[in-house]
Amino acid sequence: MNKPTRLSRRDFVRTAFGTGVALSTPKILRASAKGKDKTFKVGLIGCGGRGRGAAVGSLEAGKILGFDVRVVATADYFKERALRAGKQFNVPSKRCFGGATCYQALLETDVEIVLMATAPLFRPLHLEAAVKAGKHAFIEKPVAVDPPGCRRVMAAGKEAEKKGLVITAGTEMRHDFNHIKTHQAVAVEKALGKLYAGRVSFCIGHMFWSKPIEPKTGDDLVRSWQNWIALSGDHLVEQHVHNVDVANWFCGGPPVSAVGFGGRARRNAGDMYDFFSVDYDYGDGVHIHSMCRQVNGCWNWVGHDFVYEKGRTNGNDHPKPRQSPIPADLPQAPSSHYQEQVDTLYHVSKGRPLNQAQAVAESTATAIMGRMSAYTGQQVTWKEIMVDPSIRPKHYNLTMKPTAEDFDKGTVEIPKENIVPIPGQA
Repeated sequence: MNKPTRLSRRDFVRTAFGTGVALSTPKILRASAKGKDKTFKVGLIGCGGRGRGAAVGSLEAGKILGFDVRVVATADYFKERALRAGKQFNVPSKRCFGGATCYQALLETDVEIVLMATAPLFRPLHLEAAVKAGKHAFIEKPVAVDPPGCRRVMAAGKEAEKKGLVITAGTEMRHDFNHIKTHQAVAVEKALGKLYAGRVSFCIGHMFWSKPIEPKTGDDLVRSWQNWIALSGDHLVEQHVHNVDVANWFCGGPPVSAVGFGGRARRNAGDMYDFFSVDYDYGDGVHIHSMCRQVNGCWNWVGHDFVYEKGRTNGNDHPKPRQSPIPADLPQAPSSHYQEQVDTLYHVSKGRPLNQAQAVAESTATAIMGRMSAYTGQQVTWKEIMVDPSIRPKHYNLTMKPTAEDFDKGTVEIPKENIVPIPGQA
């Protein structure tokens, strides 16, 4: 994404599992060894590639900060995956939990920090449970698939603040030092003057997992969650949320409204679109164009471009800020994937509450707003989906089915494959 100093998420996972748990970290600011008396017990919910990558990152973050970090419990919808992850991280099989309610069993253990990397559908429910149990949490993006889910995450974040807990999020550019410095310079210190407009993009090729499976059970849906709106939110929400988050960050908050379109040209699995184009209106004449696509054989671009009164930035080419917002004693990791976990451990060790749930929920809701507009062909506003239920109740209360609770209860209804939303009718 604009080629910042970090690996792509998929490259990170390949590197992590190609070299083992302990990865080399050259040219890093390392904390002193005096922190070695601090031990942090980590639990992993969601043991796919992202989850195991987050666990590797947490162990490496411990080395960078000089802490003893241990993965002490794993949980996954499919117990065999929890057991495989347990074997990788030396977790006893009795502390590897499976099934739809596996997260409950993990939260009953002595874990202090929970890494959450399940399908997005499950994240509001799991975060609520973690906060209730008094656990710090790292939660992958996006954090929901519908407006009620976003509001649940925001509420959980506020409750975590009251309890003095740390919630960090996988919106990785907010953990990248170059993006942080650039944001400070142009959005806070106004080094380039007024923001006029911008564009954000996640246009790539077709994803390898998009294959028809004709699902018959809830297990089938979870195995192919990347194909389903109800589980992933569609790729505008699941993937492009990274760039949408940067737009919100540099614009100072979520947009007023969204008008978008999209469609399905090449997919033959699930019920998602292939491409989206959304105009986000941030008020005061500022518009950000968002586009994302997963189609082979096309021009690709992943990144950001913001035009200001006195120049432009791609989000990480930082004009030097007058004052850096990065704590002087916070080590810089070799990639934002590690930095996410360094930031988590840093704030937990300092005893400082941190609520990144609010911003990631706002960015998730922004992406959902664009998706809703593309599906319906209508303008969708922030107030309609997040603030005032009386304006358009169906938008405010839109709940994707099946829900996370349906999986807990065993009441999952299977969506039909290759039936997609039609603008003007949806």
